[in-house]
Amino acid sequence: MNLLLAEVARATQRLADAGVPSPRFDAEELAAYVHDVKRGELHGVRDADFDARYWEVISRREAREPLQHITGRAFFRYLELQVGPGVFVPRPETESVVGWAIDALRDMDVAEPTVVDLCTGSGAIALALAQEVPRSRVHAVELSDEAYAWARRNVDASPDAARIELIQGDATRAFEDRPELSGQFDLVISNPPYIPLTEWEYVAPEARDHDPEMALFSGEDGLHTIRGIERVAARLLRPGGVVVVEHADTQGGVVPWIFREEDGWTDAADHRDLNNRPRFATARRAVL
Repeated sequence: MNLLLAEVARATQRLADAGVPSPRFDAEELAAYVHDVKRGELHGVRDADFDARYWEVISRREAREPLQHITGRAFFRYLELQVGPGVFVPRPETESVVGWAIDALRDMDVAEPTVVDLCTGSGAIALALAQEVPRSRVHAVELSDEAYAWARRNVDASPDAARIELIQGDATRAFEDRPELSGQFDLVISNPPYIPLTEWEYVAPEARDHDPEMALFSGEDGLHTIRGIERVAARLLRPGGVVVVEHADTQGGVVPWIFREEDGWTDAADHRDLNNRPRFATARRAVL
């Protein structure tokens, strides 16, 4: 074992003692970041090349600063995104939400599907859809100045930037000033804030202390923004268009009921993520 791998073992124990959920992965990822190698190449780092800055970043992670804030990057499906303070770090759970949306778009008999991503944050969902549905046109909406700036960086760096319109504004009032877009979208998707304000103390430190509150909390029951998204989706979707909304695993029995038949929705259903937890709801705009 070389020096770096020995230090990674020590770092793993420190991170585990601090309550970090994935201590081995994070210790290796930070070692790769500091030494500018891939995780699988750590064994090839010479002892003489060990960089003491490794312990600086381990201390930051030990204090529960998000791994992605330290490295400045987050991986989402097939993307590498720039992230940092002021923007919600995309989570693996959201990948299953996007996967469902991609399948739904591919099943539509639409040559160039149009999509809107509400509460886009870093732009992860919008960019993944543009990348994996090559003829789609994606509109992404974000209210926060800081998050919008991160999304702007990521969109500008994307080869699919020409098919993405990034808009700064309130997701619950999206495109009110553009009535020509009403009824024109094939899919509305969102990973909105959905944590009840009463559950602040139970949120993991990485999210509670570092993700923007705007991206986490949404009223006393956590459903305020989702109700707003339902109203926006009802206005924007064409007949037969679909909405996909992520939610907390404790909200699986509630969110589908927001998309009521009397309000023009059909096929409202909930779906589970790869950990078999309720993760997102979908509904279809009724065809009259």
